[in-house]
Amino acid sequence: MKKDISISKANRLINHGPVVLVSTLYKGRANIFTVAWNMPVSHSPLCIAIASGNSNFSTKIINETGEFVINVPDISLKEKVIGCGSVSGENVEKFKRFELTPLKSKKINAPGIKECIGHLECKLEKSVNFYDHTIFIAKVVAAYADEEKWDFKENVWKAEKAQILHHLGGPYFVVTM
Repeated sequence: MKKDISISKANRLINHGPVVLVSTLYKGRANIFTVAWNMPVSHSPLCIAIASGNSNFSTKIINETGEFVINVPDISLKEKVIGCGSVSGENVEKFKRFELTPLKSKKINAPGIKECIGHLECKLEKSVNFYDHTIFIAKVVAAYADEEKWDFKENVWKAEKAQILHHLGGPYFVVTM
């Protein structure tokens, strides 16, 4: 037997993709925000979509700068992932507060996050304002991952080593094994 789920929580049926930390740079100040809603939208060129709340400081930054880095954290960063998603970068210097290290990007100005295990440098192609969120569609211009956690022959995460966080909604997460 199937039981109804509240429409307000129905996204959790498919919401278990990797949670990522998105980093930006605005007027010389780096910022980080947590994003659970992200997905590839094109293979060639590789484009990724992320959703950000319209009232978020980071939404304003991406609209202004047109670039960001998607950083893939592993289980060791769970508390920092939650923290970065719980405070506004408008009032808090998140790199400093959560003891994360800016990583110089290869092709854009926004920094990556050194402690993360994978990075996608992105240049904004299009944004769509959709009710309470903006969907940013960006072209990936550089991508790199930790050698010990990425299988460069198969081009996949080494699941037993990467232990990537997947968000189920609210305070709930699972980890790849």
